[in-house]
Amino acid sequence: MSKRFLGYLAAGIAAMALLVAGVFYLQRGAHLELKGMVSKVRTVPVEDGSSIAIIDFRFVNTADYRFIVRRVDVLLEDKQGQVMEGSTISDSDAARVFQAFPSLGQKFNESLLIRTRIEPHQSMDRMISARFEVAEQQLLDRKALRVRVEDVDGAVSEIVEGAR
Repeated sequence: MSKRFLGYLAAGIAAMALLVAGVFYLQRGAHLELKGMVSKVRTVPVEDGSSIAIIDFRFVNTADYRFIVRRVDVLLEDKQGQVMEGSTISDSDAARVFQAFPSLGQKFNESLLIRTRIEPHQSMDRMISARFEVAEQQLLDRKALRVRVEDVDGAVSEIVEGAR
């Protein structure tokens, strides 16, 4: 092969690499995702073998598009790595939980509700309450809590509590 051909080949490969990098750069805000962190978890026993977790969290919509909440689930990962889903509690029932259990303190944030609109690059502080059919001690000894939020178009984001 001639040096001239290798030069053209290298220039063509460099041009394609720049083109691909440009496409990725232009699409950087197209991935619909919520990124965030759990700031506080409060627990309370309800009955034998049942407890409630109140999860306060902060997130940001990193996309250039609106995120509309379709569904919110709370998952508990125990010490053995087993995952169980909690029953989410409505916002009005969460207010009753705070009244019934003063040891939880005050309600700091609004609940993340279905049909909540999260504008592009908007940051929010929200909470979610869930009931788990486990003793409070098992809830306290957890590995992590996960808040799974699904968009109306199917995109799913998870906000995971830090390692314990």
